[in-house]
Amino acid sequence: MTPAEEMERLAARARDAARAMSRTTAEAKTRALTGLADLLAAREEDVLAANRKDLDAARAAGLDAPRLDRLTLTPAVMAEMRAACLHVARLPDPVGATESQWQRPNGLLVGRMRVPLGVIAMIYEARPNVTIDAAILCIKAGNAVILRGGSEALHSNTALAGLLQEALADAGLPPQAAQLVGITDHAAVTALCKLDQYIDVIIPRGGEGLVRAVTEAATMPVLKHFKGVCHAFIDADADLDQALDIVFNAKVQRPGVCNALECLLVHRDAAARFLPLAAAKLGEAGVEFRACPASLPLLGPNAVPQRPEDLGQEFHALVLAVRVVDDLDAALDHIARYGSNHTEIICTRDYGRAMRFLREADASMVAVNASSRFNDGGQLGLGAEIGISTSKLHAYGPMGVQELTTTKFVVLGQGQVRQ
Repeated sequence: MTPAEEMERLAARARDAARAMSRTTAEAKTRALTGLADLLAAREEDVLAANRKDLDAARAAGLDAPRLDRLTLTPAVMAEMRAACLHVARLPDPVGATESQWQRPNGLLVGRMRVPLGVIAMIYEARPNVTIDAAILCIKAGNAVILRGGSEALHSNTALAGLLQEALADAGLPPQAAQLVGITDHAAVTALCKLDQYIDVIIPRGGEGLVRAVTEAATMPVLKHFKGVCHAFIDADADLDQALDIVFNAKVQRPGVCNALECLLVHRDAAARFLPLAAAKLGEAGVEFRACPASLPLLGPNAVPQRPEDLGQEFHALVLAVRVVDDLDAALDHIARYGSNHTEIICTRDYGRAMRFLREADASMVAVNASSRFNDGGQLGLGAEIGISTSKLHAYGPMGVQELTTTKFVVLGQGQVRQ
């Protein structure tokens, strides 16, 4: 059987499973998720043994330290996965809820009911915990999911997918509601991208190259998570101590993640006061500054002259582009040119400028006096997330359970006919 034939067979099974999942009860889904948490505890050593095989192969292949870190499962990560299962199990079930309802002059009662998306294909790299995070959200939302992780995590993902299917079966749900693509050949991904007759949406999560490749190949809608080029604008009247803490957290806490700060914009009137403070605190943490001509003399020995390619760059490291701007207009112009629709923040005490920034900065999350690191489903109260969509259709920002559903119109009549 060719990869294309195998993917069509898998996708057809997923479509049948999605129909069953759309009509299952909230109680059955809860049993599946709590059962999965129990299985993750009972079979932890089996999963960690499978992960060690992946790590041994990755080290032999020369995988770099950041990717090895993302690949590694530990007892702490396993505990986080179990906690995510239980947290998602406790969330309200969105399926079947009528969000709004109104009556027409002819007596028709019109409403909008939340329903599953159907079949979701998830294409991702490295992190085996995504196998669990993605699947439990899809299951809670009444969908079927096709999981295609990176080849470097195949042993880990196979072990986790086995537990997923066991938990589904134990709860009386179709195991085909969570299927792993075991073919490492890229032809499998290409084939999945063409199966729009079975797959309703595809979600790529990984490097920019993966996202672009899937977007270009897919014949079904793609929920994209492109790179996170996040900016902070320090306004002229910002509380500089507060702003310093925010910038430090946004850049230093986890520099390799998509909601880490990549570019600092400072109002010209605040630059001479703020930038030496940033140079001292962030420089001590090992941050290298890629500085514009106006900021370079204010940033000390950790600063180097900025190159054009440093703007609009996702560094994934303790590197920060810095630019002095004339005002809010200039900051917004810079963000419009170099931003990636991910996260933008402003530090200010001026209400009018704060509200204008919220309206005009185009990103999936915009914040006033808060770190960019809050653009995360858990931090925003969604529970787990399947990713952060930088598309505007059908979701914008972190995608939790509700974002894995859509709405349809439902109409209740008493014999009305259109005149």
